[in-house]
Amino acid sequence: MPTYISGNGIRPGYVIVYNKMLYRVMSSEHRTPGNKRAFMQAKLRNMKDGTQTEVKFRADEQIERAEMEQNDMEYLYNDSSGYCFMNSETYEQIFIDSSLVEDVKLYLLPNFKVQVEFHDEKPIGITLPETVDLEVVDTEPQLKGATASGSGKPATLSTGLVVTVPQFIAIGEAVKVSTSSGEYLERVKK
Repeated sequence: MPTYISGNGIRPGYVIVYNKMLYRVMSSEHRTPGNKRAFMQAKLRNMKDGTQTEVKFRADEQIERAEMEQNDMEYLYNDSSGYCFMNSETYEQIFIDSSLVEDVKLYLLPNFKVQVEFHDEKPIGITLPETVDLEVVDTEPQLKGATASGSGKPATLSTGLVVTVPQFIAIGEAVKVSTSSGEYLERVKK
């Protein structure tokens, strides 16, 4: 039995069925243009080919929300077959195509736990935790006389992600990074 939501109920992260295709809602904004009817402006990404489109949904329009199954999985490694994940309960291993991992690959380390979304028993997306702890593998030395509140410096992390960190962060330290914004949050205490 399909689940339906109103046009006003669309939120970023939802997967919906639109024109018989699966789309992930990337952003949504409620708009009320003057004396006209309100609508929800949504930016959608096609789950099959990655193309993006913008759609206006009426407030009273019924949109089908895709039936999703979420499994806790552990990232193991990647090779020419794709990215290997293991189901945390059944220990079954699956390979996910690199196109599905494109947005999250710079946050993945071996043995990292994620949620993999399935639709009709096919993986369609990966949900990361809010933050990840990554090690700094390359950054400039601290500037003499630089204050903690001063300008930051670029740092390359163990996955290849580059973030701006405070001057006092050194190579070998671990930092907490937001997976939604990709920004440095704090130094991780050992």
